[in-house]
Amino acid sequence: MRDNQLGRRAFLKYGAAAGLTAFAGVGVPLPRLSGDSGRLDFRPRKPTKTIAAGDHVLDDDNGRRSILYVPPSYDASKAAPFLLALHGATGSGDSMLRGERAAAEKHGVVVLSPSSRDYTWDAIRGTFSTDLTRIDHMLTSVFDQCAIDPRHLGVVGFSDGATYAISLGLINGDVFTHIIGHSAGFIVPGAVHGRPKVYMSHGRQDTILPIDQCGRRIAAQLTRQAYVLRFDEFDGGHMASPEIREAAVSWFVS
Repeated sequence: MRDNQLGRRAFLKYGAAAGLTAFAGVGVPLPRLSGDSGRLDFRPRKPTKTIAAGDHVLDDDNGRRSILYVPPSYDASKAAPFLLALHGATGSGDSMLRGERAAAEKHGVVVLSPSSRDYTWDAIRGTFSTDLTRIDHMLTSVFDQCAIDPRHLGVVGFSDGATYAISLGLINGDVFTHIIGHSAGFIVPGAVHGRPKVYMSHGRQDTILPIDQCGRRIAAQLTRQAYVLRFDEFDGGHMASPEIREAAVSWFVS
């Protein structure tokens, strides 16, 4: 299943998780999490090691790889922008990186693209747990090897990954400076920190996560809370096209 086009058959197959996403916008209550749930321990720091350009596999769980992508233009003497990239339900680190690679290479962005332990991210199914811990450890490893610009430290996701990215980014907004969510479903409850900038995209013909119940609802909430938001609606379904991904990364590095 391609990460930029989640079919209805897969959505129904994984309805227990994806159903939370779809119905969150129409009144079904989500579990209330503890006050500090979703907080990351890692913090930006100067690297103690060096790394070459290319793909670096940080973890391989029976073929579900978590990959660190270092673009060809990377220069350890210059801090690079960084994105944590989170795939949609049934996706993987490989599939998400395929979607983000062109824009990341063009703009010189270092990307960490992990795979969830299950078919979607932990908090989509109820609470931040194993996936959060693994991401935290990987981020520590990345910042130990890569020179990262703390002014351009973002998180991007598609579908369930966008739900997770927006939620994680808001909860850790004192670390992440930018959030990108393509076709998100809802915001996982949690105590927010900081004021990251937010970019969202959503297809007007999305039948998986309808724009009125999902994207527009999230955008309205963030606007009420006075976040700096760019929301791009487009004619299309449940997808994040190369053009949309390029627009988001260009916004991120500007």
